Amino acid sequence: MSTSVPTGAGASGSTGSTSTASASGESAPGKPSFGPAFWVLNSIEMFERLAYFGVRVVVPIYIMQADEPGGLHLTAAHKGTIYAWWFIFQSILPMFTGGFADRYGFKRTMAVSIVMNMIGYVLMAFMRDYWSFFAAVMVLATGTAFFKPSIQGSIAQNLTKANSSVGWGIFYWVVNIGGIVGPFVSALIFPPDASERGYAHWRLLFLCSAGFTACNLLLLLCFKDVPSGADKTGNPLTVFVRTIVNIFEPRLITWLLIMSGFWLMMYQLWDLHPNFIVDWVDSSGLAAAISWLPTGAYNTLVEHTPRGDQIKQQMLLNLNAGFIVCFMIVMSWLVRNMRTLSAMLIGMTVATGGILVAGLTSSGWILALGIIFFSIGEMLTGPKKNEYLGLIAPPGKKGLYLGYVNIPVGVGGYIGSHMAGYLYGHYGEKAVLALRYIAETMPERLAAPWDGRVASLEAAVGLKRTEAFTQLMEWSGLDAVAATRLLWDTYNPQYAVWVPFAAVGVVATIALAIFGQMAKRWKDMNA
Repeated sequence: MSTSVPTGAGASGSTGSTSTASASGESAPGKPSFGPAFWVLNSIEMFERLAYFGVRVVVPIYIMQADEPGGLHLTAAHKGTIYAWWFIFQSILPMFTGGFADRYGFKRTMAVSIVMNMIGYVLMAFMRDYWSFFAAVMVLATGTAFFKPSIQGSIAQNLTKANSSVGWGIFYWVVNIGGIVGPFVSALIFPPDASERGYAHWRLLFLCSAGFTACNLLLLLCFKDVPSGADKTGNPLTVFVRTIVNIFEPRLITWLLIMSGFWLMMYQLWDLHPNFIVDWVDSSGLAAAISWLPTGAYNTLVEHTPRGDQIKQQMLLNLNAGFIVCFMIVMSWLVRNMRTLSAMLIGMTVATGGILVAGLTSSGWILALGIIFFSIGEMLTGPKKNEYLGLIAPPGKKGLYLGYVNIPVGVGGYIGSHMAGYLYGHYGEKAVLALRYIAETMPERLAAPWDGRVASLEAAVGLKRTEAFTQLMEWSGLDAVAATRLLWDTYNPQYAVWVPFAAVGVVATIALAIFGQMAKRWKDMNA
């Protein structure tokens, strides 16, 4: 990644180029080596992600799972709204906060973000209704919005074109080190029997994430700020105007919209699949395959449920981070000379296939295979999107452009979360489908007509959503395994939920293929 010349622009070097080469530790042209600042920054990223993924991978269960002891028991629509605005605050705000990081310094911006994240986790530990929990999540999301461009801009300033592919690969690898450790925190905090889990366990989890985040205040003392090369004379209004003006480049907007479609699909693996797995996926076969493990290790990976021993959903999804940790560096090396747009195209294709494989099954084994396919696609797409914007960013605008890289996540996540809230709330959630089955097949149980809405279903059947599946088992005489299979075979929730997301991924992939061909005509965008 060049920090002095935008790719193909033919511009002369800037004062930022010397400092960047020095900071990166590059001892000879073309030799990919990294200095101390690079490794401190990666350590900060690891702790931030450890705290984040420790919560993010299980909080969908806390927010809306109908049978979760100690959970909030909100609806899929509530969860969709929380997640939609989480994406907006966390991923669209960097469009503006990236410019502030360039203007006021990466280290100062990082310190503010770390404190905000700590406050956000603490608030999430104690807020127990929709609006207060929503506000707590927005505090966390705002802190992350300031953190992302400051850490990514610092990394960009510590890389050169000679080491950018491997450097961003290492950064993405470190993200997933935090991602793979985070779910173990909840696995160790929660009791093996899912029915014994309560609010106290969830509160402890949120507070642990606040503690991990606090570690970054100490690491920040070891980090010497790197110059962004940006204009330091502007006031906040000037920074805001500069941010807006720079994004209005038609080709950049087109690329951002294409990537929004991909991230719309991609984030549902982490945000919707937790609920889908708990509701529908039978991983008892996987649990039996690891029954030889010592009791402590087994109980960390497995929880005891009415459907028998199941692999904890966060451990199943942790295959994603684990696979990336094992193969990210190798993958970055293999594609180090590949055109970034071409690598992203391959990645989007493979990831879309992975979403379909993982989504259209109730088998834990097949789900695991789909997650592996998805992970391969993510390894090709995730770091390359950062690298692409880093390569085409003009001098002094690394933080700004690396702030833009979060826009597709924000736009795609916002739309995708609302889609998930509607699709899963109406056609995918087991508790809702249990209400629907009772209403459709046991008319003697109906207390009033219903119009298809969840609230109307609850009133018609005379049951709350949280009680529906248990009551269905009692009235039908089926156990949890048989009742789950009955609803799966009757309503096919996998198709209603996952085919629309995969369709968006297919459209985005085709659009990127067209963009990649057109970019060959543009020297400043052909990277």
